[in-house]
Amino acid sequence: MHLFDLPKIDSHCHVFDPAQFAYGEDIAYHPAGQELGTADYFTHVLQAYGVRHALLVGPNSGYGLDNRCMLDAIARGAGRFKGIAVLRHDTNQEELRRLQYAGIAGAAFNVALHGTDYYADIAPLLQRLAMLGMWAQIQVTKDQLHALLPMIRDSGVQVLIDHCGRPDLRDGPYSPGQRALEELAADWKSVIKLSGFAKFSNESYPFEDARTHAQRMHALFGADRCLWASDWPFLRAPYRMDYGTLIQLAARWFSPDDLQKMMWDNPLRCFQFDTNQEPMGVGE
Repeated sequence: MHLFDLPKIDSHCHVFDPAQFAYGEDIAYHPAGQELGTADYFTHVLQAYGVRHALLVGPNSGYGLDNRCMLDAIARGAGRFKGIAVLRHDTNQEELRRLQYAGIAGAAFNVALHGTDYYADIAPLLQRLAMLGMWAQIQVTKDQLHALLPMIRDSGVQVLIDHCGRPDLRDGPYSPGQRALEELAADWKSVIKLSGFAKFSNESYPFEDARTHAQRMHALFGADRCLWASDWPFLRAPYRMDYGTLIQLAARWFSPDDLQKMMWDNPLRCFQFDTNQEPMGVGE
């Protein structure tokens, strides 16, 4: 069976539809052109590559705290999508429960964009997420994770690390950020997305300098706690990115058994997608 025919789940992607859901005027960056991607068009992309489900991530760009575009995609997706929302730090338990019922699996914390000081007051929110069994999805870069570890540990929340932790590869495997990833891996409940190579690689596709780091993360976290993701529609990509080449890259770097886990078994368990949904046909 061809790789594209194997059932898959994309664990990090976005939808942008400013014609239906206008961007916030106070948001600094408004995606445009090839960065746009409606839920309807994304469904065709998923069909073309045999991807049955996707975890949509609320973007800080364009929408900020406005999750309507993502929630609309989830509601119309007939079980195809779940989401990670961008939330106010004072979001209460009742609102979290409402979002959870609407298909939201957790909250996104983009430390790489906002910095660690912006998230200094999120300990109560992390604790509320933990109480509901929701995820704290954290995107850091370089050594930022090191500063967040005590708060993460104290909250008991389950963590999704975005894009391999976005290291500075020039710092090597013993930097504070790398050490923090090792500590997080040792908690046996955190999960890492092996994705976003263009965000930290110093090379273009096929990102050979990122290969060692991605495989090291796979070994640290273990095959049962790694997820594959595309990061479609490749917001702020420094050069052209394509969905199919990223699937092929995963097949070059990892074994068929590893692909089965990171592309299907693990995200299915983590996000509890409904497998009774009729699968989308390839190329429909």
